[in-house]
Amino acid sequence: MPDHTHVIHHPIPLHPGAHEAVVPAASAGLPAVTSVQLPDGRIVTGYTLTPAPPAPTRPVGSVPGWAKTTALLAPTVGGGVAAGGIGLSYAAPGLIAMSHVLWSAAALLVATVIAVPLALRTARRALTGNHSGGGGGPVRTTTHITQNITATGLFGRAGGTINQG
Repeated sequence: MPDHTHVIHHPIPLHPGAHEAVVPAASAGLPAVTSVQLPDGRIVTGYTLTPAPPAPTRPVGSVPGWAKTTALLAPTVGGGVAAGGIGLSYAAPGLIAMSHVLWSAAALLVATVIAVPLALRTARRALTGNHSGGGGGPVRTTTHITQNITATGLFGRAGGTINQG
């Protein structure tokens, strides 16, 4: 069995020192791929990372976009509310008149529901000659029917009598 205690490993540094030059090799033909020759003579090909450009900073004293949008919308909303108020002031007499018309229509409907049965009853009495007053005309008699029905239980058979009087 070999003895490995005297073996010392020297890893290859990831970042070469300042005294060791990194020489770019010939381009691989792709725009983001570069081949580099390391100090030990190996050629490594890989993607080159271009640093992202820094986000543009807003100059001091400039107004943010949301503030500009809000400033432009505020008069528009205020103008819309004002126009709505003016429109309602012009429409108020018409709205009042329409409410009067609706109340009049409701009153007419109630009067019709009450008056039509009274008019039909009066017309029927005039046509048939039946007067309930003491006018000497024919008197209408009323038939009374009495029913007595009994049943046992919720779903029991029912029986009963009918009496005419």
